[in-house]
Amino acid sequence: MAANRRNGMHPAEPGVMGVVSSARTLPRMSLPTVATVVTAVAALYFGREVFLPIAIALLLTFALAPMVSALKRVGLPRLPAVIASVLSAFTVLALFSFIVATQVSELAQNIPLYQSNILTKVRSLKETGVGGGIIARLSGVIERIGQELDRQETSPPTAGEPEREPVPVEIIARERPLQVLQNLIGPLISPLASAGLIIVVVIFMLLEREDLRDRFIRLVGYGDLHRTTEALQDAGKRVGRYLLMQLVVNILYAIPITAGLWVLGIPNALLWGLLALALRFVPYIGPIIGALLPLLLALAVAPGWSLVLWTAGLFVAMEMITGNVVEPWLYGSRTGLSPLAIIVAAIFWTWLWGPLGLVLSTPLTVCLVVLGRHVPQFEFLDVLFGNEPVLELHARLYQRLLAGDPEEATDHAEEFLEEKYLFEFYDKVAIPALLLGEQDRVRGVMGDEQRRQVAASAQMLVTNLEDSAREETEDDDPATAEPATADEDKQAQGEGADDIELPDGADMPVLCAGGRGELDDAAAAMLAQVLEVLGATVSKASFADMDPASIRRLELDAVDTVVVGFLNRDSVKHARFLVRRLKRAKSALRVGIVFWSKDGNDKKRAVELADDINADFVAYGMVDAVLGALSSDPPVALKVAAKRRMRRRPRPAKKAPLAAAK
Repeated sequence: MAANRRNGMHPAEPGVMGVVSSARTLPRMSLPTVATVVTAVAALYFGREVFLPIAIALLLTFALAPMVSALKRVGLPRLPAVIASVLSAFTVLALFSFIVATQVSELAQNIPLYQSNILTKVRSLKETGVGGGIIARLSGVIERIGQELDRQETSPPTAGEPEREPVPVEIIARERPLQVLQNLIGPLISPLASAGLIIVVVIFMLLEREDLRDRFIRLVGYGDLHRTTEALQDAGKRVGRYLLMQLVVNILYAIPITAGLWVLGIPNALLWGLLALALRFVPYIGPIIGALLPLLLALAVAPGWSLVLWTAGLFVAMEMITGNVVEPWLYGSRTGLSPLAIIVAAIFWTWLWGPLGLVLSTPLTVCLVVLGRHVPQFEFLDVLFGNEPVLELHARLYQRLLAGDPEEATDHAEEFLEEKYLFEFYDKVAIPALLLGEQDRVRGVMGDEQRRQVAASAQMLVTNLEDSAREETEDDDPATAEPATADEDKQAQGEGADDIELPDGADMPVLCAGGRGELDDAAAAMLAQVLEVLGATVSKASFADMDPASIRRLELDAVDTVVVGFLNRDSVKHARFLVRRLKRAKSALRVGIVFWSKDGNDKKRAVELADDINADFVAYGMVDAVLGALSSDPPVALKVAAKRRMRRRPRPAKKAPLAAAK
């Protein structure tokens, strides 16, 4: 972990390390939007004969557009470039279909040869007792059903009437040549017509790509050309890259599968390799189907079980290598879809358009996600199907604290700490989460019991991160740290020019305390743990210990600095009185106040406020709090409060007695 991080403050990463911001909210779907979605789904379902070829042509256009652009850059005119690209693509598809059909025909002729091996395996299962009862029951059921179907229900012959012999009848069908030709060509007309229509549409889409883009912009996004252009470019890049990279991945997967099956002696290895290539376009289900067919054939080819095991091992090994090495190397998660979204999309598009919808489910859903990412009315599509987190890290942590689940919160924290430091997690994630809790408390939506639960979960989170804190302490120890290479030092100097080095807190006694509530105590515990990582001797006190009657009982003899934190920024008066009481308890004590804030650090405001409340320092974030707590500056003397003089009303002059006046 030390090799990946530097001992300093990293600049904030956009989208992950930003200051506290409102979590991404799901916009409410208005009635017109719901009606639009329902109408669109109904139109796609009932008009699938029209929309399905157009969808296939659109995706092929996305896939072939880079090839057309490459040919145009070489110097080929647009029309020849489009025709060459389309002919090349459909020639490959036709050759693929021809090879598959030939291999399937050859396999069908050899199936009767494998019957004896299947019977041998069934007998071996019965002899060993594995599944014997099930096989016997299934065989009995099938046999009884066959007897019932073969039984002829005839009326019994009457007495004295001789039983009639059945007369064999032979039916000879005489079909005309035209009818035979119609029966052969009829089933092929619809697929051939669809393929021809797709080819024509792809050609015209590639030829008129710029014009279609302009018309689409004029139709739906003329008022915001920037957003519409960005959406079109994003959709084209995502879908085209996905199709191309998926094709490359499938080829790299199919070649070893074909070679391995050929070495193992599986018949028609080329057929299974091509099917594995095609079926991997179907998410999740396709690879399983592509592996089951060769496994069934391996079961029928050899009398033993070793060939089945070797075939299964081949597919498992290739899936592991492809899923963990090849796919992350080539494109990773660039589709922008979450794994659950891919499954849901596969179910939806299969219901909508059948098997072809299953194949097209991922690229079509990518288009929907891009639509939701750039069109506010359809943002719910990006929220539902996108792979980007919809909650900021601090909001997600606060949700786990509200649910009373510090274990899951610890898991998220440990993932964060794989690349960042503990003080960064507290400063950018944990403290902002507590600030959300303080906001809910101020608004009155958080009761006392829930507030205590959130604070207890936060305290448990701090306790669970003790191991991570100990690891950071060991990594920062010069005696145990591994020396960095020259390249790592250069990279650290280049990236960390503006970093702030946190001081060494060895032998510096610090007391961390909460200001006014349990949530303040949790924030103080986080600051205390960071100071312990830096080597300081830290003690902790609760907000109850800061009461006027309890401050005198605090053991401040061995403490040089007291840091009190407030999540509520309106606690300035309370902080002023607290500083005065602490300095009266020990005149040589340094007292710092931390107003945890989401707005960052205002140096000028901090200095002015420190002078106003007579504190040694005022901080707004974790870094400034650490710098102030571990500072060696002398303590600020307690200012003498100006005494207010009581104003007295002047006494009225006494009147002389009447006799004296006379």
